[in-house]
Amino acid sequence: MQVGILAFVTGIGIVQQWERLPDQTEWLLIILITLILSRLHLRLGCFLLLGVIWASIYANWRLADRLADHFQGQDVSVQGYIASLPRQQGSRINFEFIVTAAPTGVPERLRLNWYAPQMPVKGGQSWEMTVRLKRPHGLSNPGGFDYEAWLFANHLGATGYVRPKPLARQIEPQFEITRYQTQLRQQLSDSLDNAMPHSDWLGVVKALTIGSQDAITKQQWEIFRKTGTVHLMVISGTHIGLVAGLVFLLVRRIWIWTNILRVSPQNVAAIMAWLAALCYTALAGFSIPTQRALLMLTVGLWALIWQRNTAPLQVLLLALFVVVVFDPLAVLSVGLWLSFAAVFLLIYINVGRLGRGHSWSKTAKLHTAMAIGLAPFLIVFFQQVSVVAPVANWIAVPAIGLVIVPLVLLAAILALISPTLAGKLLCLVDQVLHYLNWVLKQMASWSLATVSCPAPSWYALLFAVLGILLLLAPKGIPGRYLSPFLLLPLVFGTVDKPKPGSVWLTLLDVGQGLATVIQTANHVLIYDTGAKYSEQSDMGQSVILPFLSYRGIGHIDRLMISHGENDHSGGAESLMTALTISDVYSSAAAWAQLANGHYCQAGQSWQWDDVKFEILSPGMASFDSENNNSCVLKISGYKRSILATGDIEREAENWLVKYYGPDLHSSVLIAPHHGSKTSSHSYFLDRVNPELILIPAGYLNRFGFPSKQVLQRYRERRIPFLTTGEKGAISVKIEGGIMQVESWRQNRMRYWMNDD
Repeated sequence: MQVGILAFVTGIGIVQQWERLPDQTEWLLIILITLILSRLHLRLGCFLLLGVIWASIYANWRLADRLADHFQGQDVSVQGYIASLPRQQGSRINFEFIVTAAPTGVPERLRLNWYAPQMPVKGGQSWEMTVRLKRPHGLSNPGGFDYEAWLFANHLGATGYVRPKPLARQIEPQFEITRYQTQLRQQLSDSLDNAMPHSDWLGVVKALTIGSQDAITKQQWEIFRKTGTVHLMVISGTHIGLVAGLVFLLVRRIWIWTNILRVSPQNVAAIMAWLAALCYTALAGFSIPTQRALLMLTVGLWALIWQRNTAPLQVLLLALFVVVVFDPLAVLSVGLWLSFAAVFLLIYINVGRLGRGHSWSKTAKLHTAMAIGLAPFLIVFFQQVSVVAPVANWIAVPAIGLVIVPLVLLAAILALISPTLAGKLLCLVDQVLHYLNWVLKQMASWSLATVSCPAPSWYALLFAVLGILLLLAPKGIPGRYLSPFLLLPLVFGTVDKPKPGSVWLTLLDVGQGLATVIQTANHVLIYDTGAKYSEQSDMGQSVILPFLSYRGIGHIDRLMISHGENDHSGGAESLMTALTISDVYSSAAAWAQLANGHYCQAGQSWQWDDVKFEILSPGMASFDSENNNSCVLKISGYKRSILATGDIEREAENWLVKYYGPDLHSSVLIAPHHGSKTSSHSYFLDRVNPELILIPAGYLNRFGFPSKQVLQRYRERRIPFLTTGEKGAISVKIEGGIMQVESWRQNRMRYWMNDD
């Protein structure tokens, strides 16, 4: 049965790798093969195909609940309620919205932005509003977060924003259990805001009580990430088990004291512990780690009540089976695999082992084993592992689990009754978190606190998993000495790099903005860094740094910020904080006047690995427009060249044509000003005469880039063009005079992706 569950889950996972779902003929073939395998009693193959069938049926059902084509970009009137805690980002609020009344073709669940609302927006409120929607679409970059997969896995059928007119209005709510759940979470959130208004640790307290991580600062996340303690700041199985255990012990003690023994104290305690775990899981929004914990706890408490002996691994697999049966899309969540892998490791390390040992040394060994065991998964998903995680967790786990979590949950309950008393209790929590953070901050500052590795190959991951299982196996198991050798492909993974004379360009998908990574054999240049949306969100942190980790790049030789506009410079600060940058070039004083900064100036040039870099503009006399003062860079490899133009418009294009003439010719042109109608004029295109044009423009952006007039000019000259909003990150490799072009979105196409 256990192997059958694994085969079933494998079948579900296979479907999530498909570019499309089966057609009618393929459906008949799959069902026929399943029946044949069943008749032949080949259960493993049968379970595998049953997983494929169930995942395909479920996927078709979810795809049917997506925005109809005729509503794309149109205003639609909807009624419903806010189903998540609204997140404030500057003047914008975003939230999930469950639709209760709308025209046919509008999905049940939406993700909306509301710009500068004129009234308070709270979770659980019911609204009638006019929204403009589009089908789910996300940034698509190597190493980056797959937002589109996240939207699909969370059953969000459209994204959009609230229109200012007609004015949205609150309406009488309907009875919905999830609405009341969200209202309770919102009430607790507001109570915590009032109880600790000026605390630096409000975000952590909210994360541990209601599962809301929005208020945790970027600096705090960085410390948690470097020390491997992120899992402690998210309501997970550890927290659910702790709450259930405390309630179980407390209720059993009280029930024994009452001397009412007609009902077993153990059974009463088990029921109350389960209810407490259910309530805590509801406060966390029923995230996948808490679902897994609740399911395992349910099986364990059921066995306790009915006095059944259950194997821990069997309970774990049963929980996995129930999770994926109810929602096959759960396999798209990184949290699912990390959560179940962590519990499997705990079972593998502890069950059936002889010898107790000292509790402190045993705890230290456990944290070390967990850090080693989860390392391959962390490298696959994040390309980074914390070396100090065993020590940090040895300190943080008891501090968070035994002190902070019980106190914050007690304070959250008191906050609904007596905010003053809750505030005093939270002052104690604030002090404990302050001292814990100081310790973690010291560890995070160590030079070797984290190790970055490039994304591993499939065989390196397979060898690493086998090596981990051997390394953590009981003493006396044959072949344990081989485990270090099996880990070598993971630790010393190689990454492809350009050869001397070759140049690789990756135009990243950063929405409405520009970010480009240019690699030669031994050097890296980044041209622009995308936008910054808030203190917690910018393209440097969310797109560029993950891409650099994916490619195994830990140093930037030159950062060129074409000009000071936010959509070109917003991510620069995150890059400067995370990595060493040798030189910064820009036309904007804020960047050019840094200690390692320089102004872009026509005539500047250098050579890296037989590849020539030339700055063509601005000249000695600057333009009146900041856009026209963008740094224009030409990169020339063997027989091919690339022209990066920033946001230049007609005036700068005229100047370039006048001073460089035929020398402007380039094989690849990054479209000026995102393809706006004020740029890419005929005379400029005729001089550059590119073989390919890359357009950095967001999907269905509000500016309407690229302009229809500009695209028509490209078509008239029969110049192929690719847009990041449609194709995702675009890679151009120039090697030996041959140009190879790839689109990340097309290479990673999945059946749920919007391919309009």
